[in-house]
Amino acid sequence: MNPRSRKMKLLAMLPRRWVLTNAGRRSRALYLTFDDGPHPAHTPLLLDLLAEYGAKASFFVVGSRVEDYPVLAQRIVDEGHLLGNHSYSHPQFAHLRLPEQVAEAQRTDEVLASFDGHRRHLFRPPRGHVSARMLWYFARHRIPLALWSYDSLDYARPDVDAIVAMAHRHPSRAGDLILMHDDDSLSLAWLRAMLPVWKARGFSFEALPFNA
Repeated sequence: MNPRSRKMKLLAMLPRRWVLTNAGRRSRALYLTFDDGPHPAHTPLLLDLLAEYGAKASFFVVGSRVEDYPVLAQRIVDEGHLLGNHSYSHPQFAHLRLPEQVAEAQRTDEVLASFDGHRRHLFRPPRGHVSARMLWYFARHRIPLALWSYDSLDYARPDVDAIVAMAHRHPSRAGDLILMHDDDSLSLAWLRAMLPVWKARGFSFEALPFNA
């Protein structure tokens, strides 16, 4: 297992105003990001753990799930975390035409605006699918895509010891955007193991900066 994929290394060569994969190494911050929520069982526990460490994070939420669990979306905002857009229904983006992809993003932006007041949000496509047409559309409309530089691989469903061991073999670096998910207990267990390690290394934990 390797948390740094070749695809993300290639996308990191593009301008950051188009695709954000890392935030650079000038600060000692790590950017914790969570996809696929909110989830009624797992998201509250993650928020509790983040509060314990004074950590801020970015939640790339699914619009339909926000409609199902609006209290959790409001709690994310109230506790100083960022709401990101992870589509409305989490479809296979590779199977959609560009207008359908845009509609998924726009519908979720409308849902999220009622919580944080922002007209637009950082967009992370499901499964990190990025086509040339999508990239050009979002760049032209000045809406950056937010991907990641460090993949926890929690979605592969290994046991937590395996991904903790991977994280020690391949340490996080300043400015990393760390991909996790808040629809399963594995990210919580991994994060509980890694937060004290990162804190001991002098990292802070910040939400992604974005003004829309």
